[in-house]
Amino acid sequence: MAKEVCCSTQLIDGEGNFNVDGLEKFMKSVKLAECGLSYAVVSIMGPQSSGKSTLLNNLFYTNFREMDAFKGRSQTTQGIWLAEATGIDPCTLVMDLEGTDGRERGEDDTTFEKQSALFALAVSDIVLINMWCHDIGREQAANKPLLKTVFQVMMRLFSPRKTTLLFVIRDKTKTPLEVLEPVLREDIQKIWDSVPKPPMHKETPLSEFFNVQVTALSSYEEKEEQFREQVAQLRQRFFNSIAPGGLAGDRRAVVPASGFPFSTQQIWKIIKENKDLDLPAHKVMVATVRCEEIANEKIAKLKSDEGWQELEETVQSVPVPSFGKKLSSILDKYFSEYDMEAAYFDEGVRTAKRQHLESKSLDLVFPAYQAMLGHLRSKALNMFKDELDQGLKNGEAFAMAVRNCTKASLAEFDQRCADATVSQATWDSSKTREKLRRDIDAHASSVRAEKLTEITTNFEKRLSEALAEPVASLLDAASKDTWPSIRKLLNRETEAAISDFSSAISGFEIDEKTASRMIQNLKDYARGVVEKKSREEAGQVLIRMKERFSSVFSQDAESMPRVWTGKEDIRAITKDARSKSMKLLAVMSALRLEEKTDKIESILSSALLDGGDASGAIQERSISATVTPLASSTWDEVDPSDTLITPVQCRSLWRQFKTETEYTVGQAIAAQEANKRSSTFLPPPWAIVALIVLGFNEFMTLLRNPLYLGVLFVLFLLITYVRIGIIGFITFSRKILIECKFLVTYCIEHVTLERSLKILVVCNVLVRYCIEHGILEERSLNGIPEERILNSTLEERILNGILEERILNCIFKVTSLECCKVFCREF
Repeated sequence: MAKEVCCSTQLIDGEGNFNVDGLEKFMKSVKLAECGLSYAVVSIMGPQSSGKSTLLNNLFYTNFREMDAFKGRSQTTQGIWLAEATGIDPCTLVMDLEGTDGRERGEDDTTFEKQSALFALAVSDIVLINMWCHDIGREQAANKPLLKTVFQVMMRLFSPRKTTLLFVIRDKTKTPLEVLEPVLREDIQKIWDSVPKPPMHKETPLSEFFNVQVTALSSYEEKEEQFREQVAQLRQRFFNSIAPGGLAGDRRAVVPASGFPFSTQQIWKIIKENKDLDLPAHKVMVATVRCEEIANEKIAKLKSDEGWQELEETVQSVPVPSFGKKLSSILDKYFSEYDMEAAYFDEGVRTAKRQHLESKSLDLVFPAYQAMLGHLRSKALNMFKDELDQGLKNGEAFAMAVRNCTKASLAEFDQRCADATVSQATWDSSKTREKLRRDIDAHASSVRAEKLTEITTNFEKRLSEALAEPVASLLDAASKDTWPSIRKLLNRETEAAISDFSSAISGFEIDEKTASRMIQNLKDYARGVVEKKSREEAGQVLIRMKERFSSVFSQDAESMPRVWTGKEDIRAITKDARSKSMKLLAVMSALRLEEKTDKIESILSSALLDGGDASGAIQERSISATVTPLASSTWDEVDPSDTLITPVQCRSLWRQFKTETEYTVGQAIAAQEANKRSSTFLPPPWAIVALIVLGFNEFMTLLRNPLYLGVLFVLFLLITYVRIGIIGFITFSRKILIECKFLVTYCIEHVTLERSLKILVVCNVLVRYCIEHGILEERSLNGIPEERILNSTLEERILNGILEERILNCIFKVTSLECCKVFCREF
């Protein structure tokens, strides 16, 4: 969208003449008289060639003449020019003032500058103070001396009118506006406080006369796009400026628009007649601007310096040897050039601007210095890591190795930091050194934790290996010395491990509290290994009880399989086997890692063994007395956390144990009775008497014929030989069948399936034979139909626990002759 054509005129020429006719034409052109009180006046003041006209043209779309930078820096605006802001509501008049320190008027002729500044303050609702960002905080800059005089004169000439002073900070640096604004406001307040005031305004605050606001803009030449964006944002603040809360909100004693020409003409006349104004020397202002220009020129040359650019690029990737010496040389070159060119300007201004040059130059090169320190820190940290690893490999104590490596790494860092120091700067590398120290401490802590974890893990593994299997073996033995032996084993292995562990961590120089905690953790772990293994074994207590029963019941004192010949006391053997199984149950019922006594074995013995020996009738009548001690979930004198098998579980396990072992006992009794019957070869007594009476004649005949006696003797020997062979084979077959039973049990519980199949083929022959010949009844075993048993594979039978029971049936139901047939036919 095209901008509207701006109307402008020269209000006061360079000689101080007020252009009455031009103002009248201007009023008619913009129709100012029709505005009434709805108008605002904005003016701008500041040093010559500081971009005032450029700012106004971009801010209000005016057409003030701007300086041509390619023709040199000279006076562009002469006198005071007036224009109408385009596109802003309400009507806004803009005054562009001549620069306050132009060389065209000379050093001593500053009268017009003082008068125009005072005029702007008197007429305007809003006065823009154009100032350089780097002048903030200095006494002879940013028109502050001029403002001091203007404040004093304005109070004497005019009644209080609240004018908005909008300080526009040009060429803003990295310093945030939030930091610059308080400094500027403080300076303004100091000026106001130092101004002599008439009695009527002795206590009048600055806010009664002025509404001070601050804004900042980027450099027009270096960041034009950003400058225009910021100006566009500033422009929005001038819309509705005369409304309450606007920039020109205080409209006390405002002159109607129709009286604006006469009012401004009278104000200028009063200002022209006042000859006693004493404004700051023009010499200071010129020095300020010129030194600023020289300093900016040197900074620009520094930025484009090839040596600096190469140094900056290199240091981003790798450390640069002699970094400090190289950078100091580059900076010294431009600082010396500044000193030569600014030698004849005011000393105070020259020194202040040099400090500004140094500050800005050092700000420029500081990131490179930080990058250099970053490289040095990384190098020192890597050195620490390598030396620490090497020291630990060489067997050096950890804490000693950390101290030595830390000392060496920090010394190396300090030495290289000294080489990187810039002579013109007072930068402190202590923060980077502190960060290096923190990194070293963090890495040392990480390695320390890793090493301690490794040591702890090794000792835990050692304890597991030293305790797990021995504890399992001791529990399997299940005697009265089981838990004392376990406690002794635990204490011995724990003490040995703790002794070695304390020696292993001594090089870490751990505090006593931490060391005690780690040792206690190791003790707890050892106890936990025993407890875990005990609970695992307790979970298999039924299998262990059956194994113990089978071992005691089926084997004699010499660990040989029993042959039930009829002479054995099966009841006593059964009671002994169950008693030993019960002891195993009592041992595994609770953890006894503390030397405390309990009555678990006596309770189980009275509740299980005593009740088990009674007859069925007596057991029925006394069942309540039998189960009462076990009707609980805890043991007396045993902590619940140490309980492995509760009383209720013991009772359930014992019932299941008795159920699964009664069949074995019954088969033993049956085998014993069968053996008794088959071992009786003599006829009854009455048959012997009958043979003697009836066979007397035949006996006498044999005595009379010795040949018959010899034949009968040979037959007797033959029959005796055959009988002895059959009996021996039968005994051998029975032993084979008994071994099959143990073989099946062992295979099911301990041997892999593949090997079990090979070993159990012989046993399966007997099963097939018994089924084919009806020796085993047609019934369901373990709840599995007979048809499914006959059709199932050997693997399924083993997994379902069928094969073992069928082998037991074979052992006690197959006759000796049938055994012979089976073995002869199959083998």
